[in-house]
Amino acid sequence: MKKLYLIGGGGHCKSCIDVIEQQGEFEIKGIFDLEENLGKNVLNYQIIDIDNNLEKYVDDENYFLITIGYIKTPKLREELFQKLLKTNANIATVISPRAYVSRYAKVGVGTIIMHDALINANVDIGRNCIINSKALLEHDVLVEDNCHISTASVLNGGVTIEKNSFIGSNSTVIQGVNILANSFIKAGSLIK
Repeated sequence: MKKLYLIGGGGHCKSCIDVIEQQGEFEIKGIFDLEENLGKNVLNYQIIDIDNNLEKYVDDENYFLITIGYIKTPKLREELFQKLLKTNANIATVISPRAYVSRYAKVGVGTIIMHDALINANVDIGRNCIINSKALLEHDVLVEDNCHISTASVLNGGVTIEKNSFIGSNSTVIQGVNILANSFIKAGSLIK
C-alpha cells in the first residue's frame, strides 16, 4: 500500500479517514495539524507534525491529501495545495468504493469523492476538491479547482462551478447554470 500523510486533523479529517480505510489503497502514516495538537490522535492516527514541516516528508514513496474542510473560504486548502505542488509532492486522489464515478468522468489530483456520491458521464472535476457524501453531479458538469460540493447537493446537467466555490448541503443547481468563482451557496438553496 502507498504511504499517505493527511494535512488537517479536524472533523473533515475523520470523514476522509473513513473513506481512505474503505478504499484500501493507502496506509495512513500520520497527520499534520497545529502545534498545540501534536501527539493527539484523530481516530486511530497520530498528529505527528505541523504544516510548516511538510517538505521534510516529501519523497517518492509518500503521498499527501489535504483533509481540512472548506472553512469559510478555500484559502487555506488552496495555499497548502500550492505548497505541495511547489515541493513536487505526490498528491493522492481518493474515491470511496461506495461512490459511483462514470468511466467517462475525470477527477483531478488531490480531490476526494466521499461515500454515496454519484458522478455521471462527462463530468470534469478539478484539483483539490471535496465531493461530499451523497452529492449528485449529472452529465456534463464542470467543477473547477478548490471547490466543495457539500452533502446531498445536486448539480444538474451542464452546470459549471467555477474555482474556489462552495455549494451547501441539499442545494440544487438547475441545468446549465454557471456559478461564478469564489461563490458561497448556502445550504438548501435552489439556483435557477
